[in-house]
Amino acid sequence: MTLTSIVIPTYNGLSLLKPCVEAIRTYTAESTPYEIIVVDNGSTDGTAEYCAMERIRFVRLPENRGFPVACNAGLRAACGDELLLLNNDVTVTSHWLENMKAALYTDEKVGIIGPVTNYASGIQQVDITFRDIEHFQQLAAANNVTDASRWKEVRRIVGLCMLMRRSVLESVGWFDEAYSPGHYEDDDYCYRARLQGFRLLICNDVLVHHQGSASFQKTDPLEWKQLLERNRSIFINKWHVDPLEYMDISDEGGNKE
Repeated sequence: MTLTSIVIPTYNGLSLLKPCVEAIRTYTAESTPYEIIVVDNGSTDGTAEYCAMERIRFVRLPENRGFPVACNAGLRAACGDELLLLNNDVTVTSHWLENMKAALYTDEKVGIIGPVTNYASGIQQVDITFRDIEHFQQLAAANNVTDASRWKEVRRIVGLCMLMRRSVLESVGWFDEAYSPGHYEDDDYCYRARLQGFRLLICNDVLVHHQGSASFQKTDPLEWKQLLERNRSIFINKWHVDPLEYMDISDEGGNKE
């Protein structure tokens, strides 16, 4: 069996990281080998101590350098045949990784896989009503039955949960750190992957929970809007394409991480 490296960037998010890790350990099948790599952006909330206690592979950055930088640091440390970027505010569900890997290996040109969720931009967001996380897990268990007819080819995968072959990283390279602290770096990566001939699939047979925008909750709304516009401009100047039009996104949020 191939090994999947699960890279989780975090910054002062221990309260999110703990249930994220617990869900991975609970809902990933024993027959599916994986490693967890936490990339810490200079947290001061006990994240390092927690990872040491839980024997989780740990990469520490001296300060908060943003999501793309943390992703690259984790990818450099990864040993896996598959690489999975996961936000710390995502709670995975039954059969999540097995189903995504099933889709990844249907065709050699399939390069990146993403799930559906309760909170994301674009078509990865599904309308779902749930009482609490336990109820969500029940709904996800009913949904997460492998079904290739529910896979859909798309132009972009939101970086909240992004599974890719190592060959994608070898061909496409690292995330563009010009987008730090974050937003549109995943759009940029997907654009580059498609230029290299890789296909992107969303799996409607994988439903995960996403709290949403946890990394930017304390950001001033005006600063957040300015960041979105700045990074959108970086994408447009780089590719001469408006990501909001190319990626079939009608909302203003760029990407809901």
